Amino acid sequence: MPIPFRDSDDISGLGTAAYLKIEAQPGDGLVRGALFLINARGEPVEFTYNQVEVPSTFLWRQDDVHRHAIRTLTTSLLSTCPRQPLLILCLADEVPHQVFTTDIHVAVAVGRIASIAGPTPYATVESSEDVEGQTRQQVFWFPGLPHDESVERRLFQRLVSGGLLLEPFERAMVGLREVYHTAPKATS
Repeated sequence: MPIPFRDSDDISGLGTAAYLKIEAQPGDGLVRGALFLINARGEPVEFTYNQVEVPSTFLWRQDDVHRHAIRTLTTSLLSTCPRQPLLILCLADEVPHQVFTTDIHVAVAVGRIASIAGPTPYATVESSEDVEGQTRQQVFWFPGLPHDESVERRLFQRLVSGGLLLEPFERAMVGLREVYHTAPKATS
């Protein structure tokens, strides 16, 4: 006879969050990216990845070519991901605000995460929120902040309280390096 139990941490109704990780490979003309979906516990659900070539022509302005590559990569990841997350989180220094406010429109809330310490370019249509997690961060939401009682807000709060605001980006980076057999970038 089985022992009766109840999962004290039922997260089934919270859905998943997608972490969009972008990594440019200097010198090889490629931009690689991953869409890493996790549940509210931080358990991996899906890992979608791809790479695109950065156009190398003198006709492009440098900012435009970078944004074009990120937009192309992001649309390929979104179109091949088999599950729909409730939130998409990305790093503001990897994904310019125009990608989700102008170029690509998705049916879920997008949060671009930035350090509170430095200035971050943002669009006036993004809503800003300071978040206290392991470190203090700023999140730029589009099309707006998830409402207080929404499942998106509950999922986001659960991720922050579980130390999962930034950590999944590290796992996505490790996954990209494993898939593409690349070494970590040298830091100076």
